[in-house]
Amino acid sequence: MVTKTEETQLNQLEIQVDNDGGGAWEYLCLVRNLKIRRSEKVLKHGSSILNDPRKRSALGPDEWTLNEQVAIAAMDCQCLGVAQNCVKALQKKFPGSKRVGRLVALLLEAKGLWGEAEEAYSSLLEDNPLDQAIHKRRVAISKALGKPSIAIELLNKYLELFMADHDAWRELAELYLSLQMYKQAAFCYEELILSQPTVPLYHLAYADVLYTIGGVENIISARKYYAATIDLTGGKNTRALLGICLCASAIAQLSKGRNKEDKDATAAPELHSLAAAAVEKEYKQKAPEKLQLISSALRSLKI
Repeated sequence: MVTKTEETQLNQLEIQVDNDGGGAWEYLCLVRNLKIRRSEKVLKHGSSILNDPRKRSALGPDEWTLNEQVAIAAMDCQCLGVAQNCVKALQKKFPGSKRVGRLVALLLEAKGLWGEAEEAYSSLLEDNPLDQAIHKRRVAISKALGKPSIAIELLNKYLELFMADHDAWRELAELYLSLQMYKQAAFCYEELILSQPTVPLYHLAYADVLYTIGGVENIISARKYYAATIDLTGGKNTRALLGICLCASAIAQLSKGRNKEDKDATAAPELHSLAAAAVEKEYKQKAPEKLQLISSALRSLKI
C-alpha cells in the first residue's frame, strides 16, 4: 500500500524528471520499490538511459534490472520491439534463467501467441511447481481467451497449494459469479470472511450473493451480513443500507402467513425504517438532486 507521502514524493520526482531536472534513475527505482506501474514514464525515461552508453555503463549490475523493468513497461505500452530488445539482452546475459523465461512467456502473451505462452509457462512450472506468478499468468490467459471454466479449474488447483491467497479467492468468486454459480461464489466469500473478518467488502459481497440466491433463510442471512458491513464501515456504506431495505421488503413478502411471533419477520419494518432514513440522509448531504428519486424508490418497497 502506497502512503500519501510516498505518492507525493513520486509525483514531485516525476515532474522534476519530465522537466529535464534530472533524477531519472531515482524515479525508476522509486517506481520499482513502490510496485507502481507507470508504464509510459518508465518506458520513456528507462529507454533514454539504456540508449545512452555512458549512462547505461554507470548503472553497473543495475543495468539488467532496468532492462527487465523497461521490458515490462514496453509490453504494457505495446512497444513490442523495445520489449524484445530488452529480453534478448537479458537472454544473452543470463542464458537459461527462469526469471528471463517468464519475461519470454510474457512477451509471447503480449504478441497474442497464447498457445506458445501457455507452453512456455507449463515448461517453467515443471521446473518449479510452486511459482505463484506463473500459475496466475495461466489463469490470465484463460480469461483472455474467454474460457472462464478453465480459469476456474486452474484457480482451484492453485488454491490447493496456496490456500491463504485472498486475491485468488476473490478472483475465483468473481469467475463463479460470471457463470451464475452463486453457491460456489458464496463458498469463496465464506473463506475470505473466515480469514479476514474485518474487511467490509467481503461481508458486502457475500450478502449480495445470498440475496441473489434467494429464499427466506438466505435473505435473513444476507441482512445480517449487510448489517455487519454497516457496522464495520461506521454506517457509511450506502449499498449495505440499501441492501437492508431490500432484505426487509423481501422478508416481509416471503414471511406472509408465517408465525407472527417470528422475530426476523417482525423486525423487518423497523430495520427498513432505520436504513431508509440513513440512506435519505446520505443522499440529502451528497446528492440532493436525487433525493426525491431515492425516496420514491424506498417508499415503493412493500413491507
